[in-house]
Amino acid sequence: MTDNREVCIVTGVASGIGKGLGLRLAGEGYRVVFADINIQGAEQAADEARSAGGTAIPFEVDVAEREQVRSLIDFAVKEFGELNIMINNAGVSQTKPFLEISDTEWDRILRVNGLGVLIGMQEAAKQMIVQGKGGKIINAESISAREATPLHAHYCASKHAVHALTTAGARALAKHGITCNAYGPGVVHTELWTQLDREFIECGETTEVGEALNNCVPGILLGRLGTPEDVANVVSFLCSSASDYITGQLILCDGGMVIW
Repeated sequence: MTDNREVCIVTGVASGIGKGLGLRLAGEGYRVVFADINIQGAEQAADEARSAGGTAIPFEVDVAEREQVRSLIDFAVKEFGELNIMINNAGVSQTKPFLEISDTEWDRILRVNGLGVLIGMQEAAKQMIVQGKGGKIINAESISAREATPLHAHYCASKHAVHALTTAGARALAKHGITCNAYGPGVVHTELWTQLDREFIECGETTEVGEALNNCVPGILLGRLGTPEDVANVVSFLCSSASDYITGQLILCDGGMVIW
């Protein structure tokens, strides 16, 4: 348990990795705002956190809309008095052959995964600077920030963008005592794979449900798919005082898919 009851926002918390992060941090004693465009999912996740004894409140937000993100941060400060940690976890993905990615699909991925992170970092940092106590900004990258694949070029581009934002933010905000780091999941078995599995089949890359996911396992040195709990272990560290002397870094959590 954390003693100082720090205030944390987690975006994209309705399901998958984000939900795992929210539940973990609430369980460790952080006061957590469960933020998601899917407010029903956010409410359910926050209810689960409270049932386990944590402090959690839901909030509806589109992370790529600046005024909504400002409202989210204002809400966190109004409810809990300050903002100490911002976790920009919200993101979207798509499986699509390189030559078939449309302008609209590119814009959708980059809007959420790129612009959404920029806005989250900027608005959180402004609040932390006003508070004068420093803070932590933690972004969702991916192994795709290190290696790009032809069926996810636009998604990979968005995660390369997040890496640039993380390192630039670290350099820009260090003088204010704000650290900026990122976590990079590999293949994590979450609800997102229902969509990705269907898209692999539509692309003709696989023929059966679950095939795409299972095909990833031989490339994982530790021999299994990741879980939200695996990612939460890394994020818990980045939220804690144990990471105070770390900034501008990406920590991969991929079971050894990418050795960097």
